[in-house]
Amino acid sequence: MTVVLDGGLATELEARGHDLSDALWSARLLADDPDAIVAAHRAFFRAGAQVATTASYQASVAGFAEAGIARQEAVRLLQLSVELAREARVRGDELIAASIGPYGATLADGSEYRGRYGLRIGELVAFHRPRAEILAAAGPDLLACETVPDVDEAEAMLLAIEGLGVPAWLSYTITGESTRAGQPLTEAFAVARGNDQIVAVGVNCCDPRDVAAAAGIARAASGKPVIAYPNSGERWNGRRWTGTSRFAPEMVHDWLAAGAGYVGGCCRVGPEDIAALAAAVSGPGTESRPG
Repeated sequence: MTVVLDGGLATELEARGHDLSDALWSARLLADDPDAIVAAHRAFFRAGAQVATTASYQASVAGFAEAGIARQEAVRLLQLSVELAREARVRGDELIAASIGPYGATLADGSEYRGRYGLRIGELVAFHRPRAEILAAAGPDLLACETVPDVDEAEAMLLAIEGLGVPAWLSYTITGESTRAGQPLTEAFAVARGNDQIVAVGVNCCDPRDVAAAAGIARAASGKPVIAYPNSGERWNGRRWTGTSRFAPEMVHDWLAAGAGYVGGCCRVGPEDIAALAAAVSGPGTESRPG
């Protein structure tokens, strides 16, 4: 069976007129306009998404502190991200994935597309663990360890979520058949092999043309179900997207043939794209429901 994910939450928020140019990105609206986040999640659910990824990708206690938000309020806002996604459910059985973005996302300078921050694995664990604990306590169905640029951070994330009692997926941002830091995907996906907490591995926020090959590698290297939710294929350049979208919903058939079982979109992929993807997935001979 195939599970349809949502698309770019920030993309939909911007399409609705919200300015997300500050360092907190979409997480700023957790404090300023939570109803807008509910509406954006609901738009994807109505388009056919079965999983919502929360507005916590770029959120952290440290990041909120830099914005003048005290720890107690930061904890509340992180947990609110899960509650808002849950509130947005349309059918009632949709799944909520609490987003844990990479360390580089909190720097708001594109570092998540490079990795190799000069931090040791233990330092990355110390960064990720508090946020993971806070999000897990809010009761999501899944943790989404996403847009991971290198193997060191993947290993740190797996350690940071260990023992929290919430299943998770691990997805890298890639270029071709390498992580953004240049490591072979075979090595990258192998870190999840034998880890029972990880229910899927794969890629996100990458060129959609790179998905099929990566999905095959992910399946072989990890022994896990595969998740794939690329961006539009446009390029991120100086805090803005340039180029032309290459996200074509019919490409999903190649992803499925390569082993993907969870499919959706990331940046610059809106509800209309997810609706088309969901229609492609649920065509003759396919089955689509959360598993």
